[in-house]
Amino acid sequence: MTSKQKLVLIDGNSILYRAFFALPLLTNDKGVYTNAVFGFTKMLMRVLEEENPTHMLVAFDAGKTTFRHETYKEYKGGRQKTPPELSEQFLLVRELLDASSVVHYELEQYEADDIIGTLAKSATESGFNVQVISGDKDMLQLVSNDVHVHITRKGISEVDVYTPEFLKEKLELEPNQIIDMKALMGDSSDNIPGVPGVGEKTAIKLLKQFDTLENIYQHLDEVSGKKLKEKLTTHEESAFMSKKLVTINQNSPIEVNLDQAIYQGYDDNKLRTLFKNLGFKSLLNTVGNEADEGENSTERLSSMDLKIVENIDEITFTGNDALVVEMLEENYHKADILGLGLANEKGYYFVPTELAMNSDLFKQWLEDPKQKKLTFDSKKVMVSLLRHGIRVQGITFDLLLASYLINPAENSHDIPAISHRLGFEDLLFDEEVYGKGAKSHVPEQSQLADHVIRKAKALFQLKETAVAKLKENEQKSLLKDLELPLAIILGEMEATGVRVDQEQLNVMQVELKERLTTIEAEIYQLAGENFNINSPKQLGVILFEKLNLPVIKKTKTGYSTSADVLDKLEDKHPIITKILLYRQLGKLQSTYIEGLLKVIHKDNKIHTRFNQALTQTGRLSSIEPNLQNIPIRLEEGRKIRKAFIPSEKDWVILAFDYSQIELRVLAHIAKDEKLMTAFREDRDIHTQTAMDIFHVEADQVDDLMRRQAKAVNFGIVYGISDYGLSQNLKITRKEAQAFIDRYFESYPGVKNYMDDIVHQAKLEGYVKTLMNRRRYLPEITSRNFNQRSFAERTAMNTPIQGSAADIIKKAMIDLDHALKSEKQTARLLLQVHDELILEAPKDEVDKLKELVPKIMEETVELIVPLKVDSSEGQTWYDAK
Repeated sequence: MTSKQKLVLIDGNSILYRAFFALPLLTNDKGVYTNAVFGFTKMLMRVLEEENPTHMLVAFDAGKTTFRHETYKEYKGGRQKTPPELSEQFLLVRELLDASSVVHYELEQYEADDIIGTLAKSATESGFNVQVISGDKDMLQLVSNDVHVHITRKGISEVDVYTPEFLKEKLELEPNQIIDMKALMGDSSDNIPGVPGVGEKTAIKLLKQFDTLENIYQHLDEVSGKKLKEKLTTHEESAFMSKKLVTINQNSPIEVNLDQAIYQGYDDNKLRTLFKNLGFKSLLNTVGNEADEGENSTERLSSMDLKIVENIDEITFTGNDALVVEMLEENYHKADILGLGLANEKGYYFVPTELAMNSDLFKQWLEDPKQKKLTFDSKKVMVSLLRHGIRVQGITFDLLLASYLINPAENSHDIPAISHRLGFEDLLFDEEVYGKGAKSHVPEQSQLADHVIRKAKALFQLKETAVAKLKENEQKSLLKDLELPLAIILGEMEATGVRVDQEQLNVMQVELKERLTTIEAEIYQLAGENFNINSPKQLGVILFEKLNLPVIKKTKTGYSTSADVLDKLEDKHPIITKILLYRQLGKLQSTYIEGLLKVIHKDNKIHTRFNQALTQTGRLSSIEPNLQNIPIRLEEGRKIRKAFIPSEKDWVILAFDYSQIELRVLAHIAKDEKLMTAFREDRDIHTQTAMDIFHVEADQVDDLMRRQAKAVNFGIVYGISDYGLSQNLKITRKEAQAFIDRYFESYPGVKNYMDDIVHQAKLEGYVKTLMNRRRYLPEITSRNFNQRSFAERTAMNTPIQGSAADIIKKAMIDLDHALKSEKQTARLLLQVHDELILEAPKDEVDKLKELVPKIMEETVELIVPLKVDSSEGQTWYDAK
């Protein structure tokens, strides 16, 4: 089958409609709507890459009237008019297909389905393999061994591929029965009547018994159920008319043939031009670099006076200079500096790395706090220059952080992307200059210098635009007083690093291997044979065929053995507990033990990177490695923290953890009297909630009640549904909803807050934290229930989680100031969500255990007290 020629047929109308409603409305800089075209384009590029077709065609509906209207005038009647925002995008899609060298076709009086059906028939008769892509399940009637139908499931990103076997698994029908199923159940979207009152389940049941529509009516007396028999009898004519309507015409008089649908690839330059016109910047890197023939990129960029500095004296510093430190690799702890760009009102300069790092004059300028510097990613600038012994000071602006605060939902915050968003387009994207992946390279100096200078120029010119937007959003202080000073502190933390006991990790690696071997043997014994535990296919056979455990879920390739499936089976057989443990320990071994050993630097430390401009809530995250996500539910996971030790002799690790900060923020925002009282009186909030939802006294609250109350408390913060809570607590949805209802009865202020914040988000389009951090929620008015529900939960949670993130950030700034003013040698090492990790000499511990909680608790004033717990030890493990 793989050696056959492959024809890909796309249902243009169906995919375009799905893309339009799946994506928020987007426009390019000319105000043209592009969301449907963007979604369609992403799908098209994915199909071209994955399917590698020899032949391809996109079919469109030709108009509102088809030959089916002769049978039934009301066919597709009642459909809502196509939104004008979508109508105008059909022409753009045809332009896209022309630029992609993909044939598109439509035929008067016929639909895209008929064109696709006719070509699919012709292709299979010629020995082709056919892939049909649509959002319309009517296409399933075309399924065969040679025709596979891809049906979009969620928007256009998730797809089910229907083969005869998969169709049988999903609907228990053969492909030729799809027509009869649709004839019975009708289709409201196309106004096909079918048999009123007969849905998919009933239609499938009838066809499994009688095979065809005709046979059903020949054996009506054998149909069980008086009402069903009456419906079928009354609407017999409607059923057969519906069958005629839903049947795809595979002999349509099309004037396009397979030879005309040959696909030989697209022209990179044509697509790049179109993507630029449409504003699809994120897709530019999918079509390769622009060809040099006829258009030299260096010449194209020669409109700027290129100044490659040979002597630092050539630079005129003004005390308000934009500085770009250019690196090709993301990990600035290791990456080489390719060069530095400067821009100010006097000129634009490129400084070669060697010249910059060896110039006392340049170093003095970098370290002078009075010389204001505008940067992009000030933390990266600081850490990369520290590696060269230069402590940069005087940073007063960071375009990365400004862009992130203006809209944290943007996918890309690099200088070219920000520049293009803000109307400064005199700048290529990095992929256009350096290439991508294995093909990435550093260009010759003049092209490199030109690119870096343009970045510096953009940074210099865009500062005022960004600051004006921050002022408009009341976020200028958020940048100046919170994110910018925090970036410097995080840079110091990253440069300091965390000392690791490599021998301890090696010991743990051996212990875990031995433990895994033991568990593996126990699993084999319970299974009665050896098999590959990491193979879902082999594991599925053992669990569901040999041990006959109940099948929870199936996938395209067999039985699902995902974690949620195994959780539901844990009480059915002891092998499940062993498998879950085996997986957990295996992940500890590969991801954490082996992962940490790979990233230890020569100084025996790990230097993580904190993402300050990633999460939409404002929380920090950590990468290479992620030290915020070391699993601690298992003792084996907690033990990993034993490897993290102080970097100096006679020092200790200290941990300071905000207690239930998000619930305290909720109490402050919601102003619920009972919640506020509980925190003011320092009650155990989970016990208090258990008392309220179970209607018992404190001494009657057992561990299970408190655990369930805790799940409700934190679930409420995240806008949890009855389904989500039922899954967490392994109870019924009815019981979960009763918990939630009783919670809101006990804390009416919280319920009012939840309702009010969702209403406010629908009016304003965003929510914000106590410090004015915004999160935009365009999906909150979506017609799609799932998207709207997610946005509503996000609206409830973001002000709470985001405010908690802002509070700990401010605490870090206050603490850094206090440590320096108090002349303490203690160092901040890590921030792990609500917790700060320090290392300090033993003789500073007593003072720190008094000083740090005080600072953290007083960093902001809430109407309920903040509370901080502290601990210490010889390792991070001991400190907890």
